[in-house]
Amino acid sequence: MFDPSEKIVLFMDGANLYATAKALGAELDYRRMLAEFQSQAYLLRAYYYTALVEDQEYSSIRPLIDWLDYNGYTVVTKPAKEFVDFQGRRKIKGNMDIEITIDALDLSDHYDHLVLFSGDGDFTALVAALQKRGKKVTVVSTKATASPMISDDLRRQADYFMDIADLAKSVGRDPAESAKTPDK
Repeated sequence: MFDPSEKIVLFMDGANLYATAKALGAELDYRRMLAEFQSQAYLLRAYYYTALVEDQEYSSIRPLIDWLDYNGYTVVTKPAKEFVDFQGRRKIKGNMDIEITIDALDLSDHYDHLVLFSGDGDFTALVAALQKRGKKVTVVSTKATASPMISDDLRRQADYFMDIADLAKSVGRDPAESAKTPDK
């Protein structure tokens, strides 16, 4: 799938990746994730995108974000928007699609192959635009859940598809290890 001489970048849609891994019951080891891709090609950079709720004393995602930031990932965040829906339920919205798209296009002169961790069909146009620029695109998501987490259009547009269920076999966290260490 990867040519060892290729420069690759990882773009992780944090919310989508989290939901996919959770649906699979997989815990990903982000240190092993970097090592896995570094062993296959020249890993230029790994980006992790997520929205954060401001004014929260503690956010469950904060330890992961801090760890990623100190351990080889470029973390891109923005404030999540809180609102109350028509049924009076508190909702949080923090879509990072525009940030991912702009960064992927802006940086496209510097890499050969983009690895997109998202199954969101909104990225189909981005994948097509990158392919027009001569870039290869691998989409990482899953079709192994009851309802697939990957858009059929996105999967068809991508040059390659990698199932997180398969990737978790090499970069998944050992459950015994999880009990001993904080989220990393």
